[in-house]
Amino acid sequence: MALKSLLLSLLTVPALAAPQLGGGVLPIPLSCPTPSNIKFNDTKLPNPFAFDTGAPVRTIADWACRREQISSLIQGYEAGTLPPKPAHVSATFTKNGTQAVLNITAGTNTKRISFAPTITFPNTTAPKGGFPLVIAYGGPSIPIPDGVAVMNYDNSGMAEQNDQSSRGVGLFFDLYGQNATASSMTAWVWGVSRIIDALESTRNVNINTQKIAVTGCSRNGKGALMAGAFEDRIALTIPQESGSGGDTCWRLSKFEQDSGSVVQEAVEIVQENVWFSTNFDNYVHNISLLPYDHHLLAAMVAPRPMISYENTDFVWLSPLSGFGCMTAAHTVWEALGVEERHGFVQVGGHEHCAFPSNLTDGLFAFFDKFLLGKQADTNIFTTNDVFNGTTWVPQDWITWKTPKLGLL
Repeated sequence: MALKSLLLSLLTVPALAAPQLGGGVLPIPLSCPTPSNIKFNDTKLPNPFAFDTGAPVRTIADWACRREQISSLIQGYEAGTLPPKPAHVSATFTKNGTQAVLNITAGTNTKRISFAPTITFPNTTAPKGGFPLVIAYGGPSIPIPDGVAVMNYDNSGMAEQNDQSSRGVGLFFDLYGQNATASSMTAWVWGVSRIIDALESTRNVNINTQKIAVTGCSRNGKGALMAGAFEDRIALTIPQESGSGGDTCWRLSKFEQDSGSVVQEAVEIVQENVWFSTNFDNYVHNISLLPYDHHLLAAMVAPRPMISYENTDFVWLSPLSGFGCMTAAHTVWEALGVEERHGFVQVGGHEHCAFPSNLTDGLFAFFDKFLLGKQADTNIFTTNDVFNGTTWVPQDWITWKTPKLGLL
């Protein structure tokens, strides 16, 4: 089995499965270590390749367990609980020309919600297996290549994000209750998962559920990254200008702020909106207590593909933090031997959430390679180094050596 196929199969099968490797069996642990009660306190970025007990991550199977642990930590400290698939998920599909509606109902035997994302299909014949699809939070803000369907996902209807008064408001909370620990972003992930459930069970939609991307910009870019991290059926993750709470790291944003660059950091962001659980309020004044940072959130996407975009014209987005955080996350794709699956682009010269035309070729390379089955060069990792007087010094933050995760 090819390494890339093995990586993908390992990170998407249940923990008790044991895929064959040649004539032997890959030793996937029957259970993964749960997060310990060890108190964490480190101003540097936490090591992706060490469990919270300090035990090293040496194999691909170890990484699968480490990813599971990171998921638990992020839900516990920051995101709130992501509920599993409910007992009931059903859908009906209507289409008129290239426009369609997927009416989804989800819930229990006694309580259900319904929502109806719209899909715009290409005006061409569908390929074998159906069209690839982009789920766009709030509608697309990036160019989409020909041959790819686009779904407009009303994530704010699933969980409102106006201000602090939005806590517990939206369809998700109608189902799970106002006091559910889930943040709005976690509720949005739940909605994306139900969309994929519905697509899988509604065959006449003509969507290839193995070729689904997710994207969004700014606050919706934060949500798109969260969806890519927690929903492993997403084949390509594209957060755009997600800034703090997205593809930046809390520790690095605090460093920028302390260095005199006015950026959004954790202390401010929890006052602005309900993107995070109320439990996160307990840590924003002492970020070093977090046993993770957002390089590990991004690393949960690995080995699946991801490319993120940042805009240095908007200092609020925390430019140094974006580049440093994704540099740290990139080590996980490197350790898994699939570094060409992780891209990052940081430029200026355009409005917030506008997409420069000179970046389209690189974006389309990711679509071509990972959704459209074409050959493309996706080794893209660049910055313009505009960090507003702050300096990125890798060794000040990344204390680990990147291993080559073997099959021991």
